[in-house]
Amino acid sequence: MAKTIAIVEDETAIRANFAAALERLGYRVSGYGSRAEAERAFERELPDLVLIDVGLGEEPEGGFELCRWLRVRSPTLPIMIVSARDSDFDVVSGLRLGADDYLSKDASLAQLAARVSSLLRRVEALRQSSREEGAIEHGLLRLEPERMRVTWRGVEVPLTVTEFWMVHALLRDPGSVRSRERLAEEAHVTTDAAAITSHIKRIRKKFLAVDPDFDAIETVHGAGYRWRLDDGSRRH
Repeated sequence: MAKTIAIVEDETAIRANFAAALERLGYRVSGYGSRAEAERAFERELPDLVLIDVGLGEEPEGGFELCRWLRVRSPTLPIMIVSARDSDFDVVSGLRLGADDYLSKDASLAQLAARVSSLLRRVEALRQSSREEGAIEHGLLRLEPERMRVTWRGVEVPLTVTEFWMVHALLRDPGSVRSRERLAEEAHVTTDAAAITSHIKRIRKKFLAVDPDFDAIETVHGAGYRWRLDDGSRRH
């Protein structure tokens, strides 16, 4: 069955161009011009992926608010922000609110299609991985790829698709350092080093909300990140 993609964009011409490009690739596309319209539709059914503009009509931050709202409903729904606002501040803000990717509207339709395809492949690869390896346990952490579920000390940590992949990549070889570039590659992310740093900060924040003593993800300055061999289990 064709994957479903929702486009939340207040400019009709841009929304139509995005939809046409994605429909040519076989996706089923629905479009919404406002946050309220999109939320009404998503309350009935969630698509397989959502593209969101930041400014929606009279809401300059409407896309960010929609991203926040969607993350409450589904931690694992693939979300990509596509906006003319592509400053470092806006990119980091979008990622902190739970977007999996952030693309400038200056990008070509071919780039948009490639990033959509990459994000959907990430979800499928995760499912394939789950069929092959099953649950992963390390100290206080349990990772279940099939359900895209992570628990720490028995409490679920609500990670996005991108965040889940990053934790998965770090856990492949606990104690080994992953550079930002390698982490992006293994997590199937097409982004820059600053975005990787933002994702890691958000992952830490979510674990800290469950356990204020969490320190399993270690920053190795100038090199990258690693999951500690001693992840804190001996201290509890």
